[in-house]
Amino acid sequence: MRKKKTKQTATFQTTYIVVVLRRISNPFEMGSSVMEDKEEACTEHLYCCGAVTEVLKFGTCNLHSGNPPKVLFLIIPGNPGVVGFYKTFMQTLHQTLGRRYPVWAVSHAGHCVPPDTMDMIEDPSVMAAGDVFGLNGQIEHKLAFLTEHVPRDSRLVLVGHSIGCYLILQMMKRDPELQVVKSVMLFPTIERMAVTPQGKVMTPVLCRLRYVAYLPIFLLSLLPDVLKAFMVKLVFGGLRSLDPSTVLPTVSLINVDTAANAMYMGSQEMLEVLERDNFTINQNLDKLVFYYGASDHWCPVQYYQEIKRKFPEGDIRLCSRGIRHAFVLDAGKEVAGMIFEWIRDDLQTWS
Repeated sequence: MRKKKTKQTATFQTTYIVVVLRRISNPFEMGSSVMEDKEEACTEHLYCCGAVTEVLKFGTCNLHSGNPPKVLFLIIPGNPGVVGFYKTFMQTLHQTLGRRYPVWAVSHAGHCVPPDTMDMIEDPSVMAAGDVFGLNGQIEHKLAFLTEHVPRDSRLVLVGHSIGCYLILQMMKRDPELQVVKSVMLFPTIERMAVTPQGKVMTPVLCRLRYVAYLPIFLLSLLPDVLKAFMVKLVFGGLRSLDPSTVLPTVSLINVDTAANAMYMGSQEMLEVLERDNFTINQNLDKLVFYYGASDHWCPVQYYQEIKRKFPEGDIRLCSRGIRHAFVLDAGKEVAGMIFEWIRDDLQTWS
């Protein structure tokens, strides 16, 4: 963690929010075609629960001024919770919605590289009071973000991906007064993660061996960003339709602090995501849409079949398009279009 240089800087950082308006294209999208309408996104870095947090926004950037929209679409990411992975997905969703509703994504606490003027942690003494980087802390982090940055009467469409679906169910359970009108659960890891095919592989890695990864990550972090991007493209070389906008977020993970926070959260997921929360699902069944993968090693088809039997009246779907768990890599536009179709009839009641 970098040390603050002066007392004035430390005071400034307490309330610092950096807002960067930038085009969707980035320097790592060489030779790629981006959407014709290069819509500007608003990126903010702020402190929430004492940890640096990145927020990506399409549409209205401030809901506390003027005439705010009636509905906010909020993306709760998977792990790693880097909002840049969802850029194409969010842009497509915002455009498909006719730009009538803002589409935001909030990173997990500490799952982003702080700007030069910020540290990963705002105040170590504040951090000692709670484990914001752990699974429970990330749930409280999202609730705190809503309290601080979204008007209480705002209606919410929550879109969760992977462990983000677990976080959403917990948010709805802990704060039933949230004005949630719909929750879309994409490839939901909401139960028995450690015994899934992928969980059996990752549990020992995340729970006992993650410290071994810190040294190679540190060494790779010393490389120039251009070389890191080249390496990422080599790793993803098997994806013919790789979304170029996911290269830069992947590069950002070649950072010891960010990677350590993501792996620490992952270790707690293996230990704490156990039984499906049938009570919360039943209480909110009319608001929930579940979308399971047909070959998802984090939430097998067996889990889809079981939840379908348990809640036969629920909107629970099985993918028939061959979309991978990490859909943001190559199917962000497609999934955004699917969500629009699922909620098309509801949009009229939200206007």
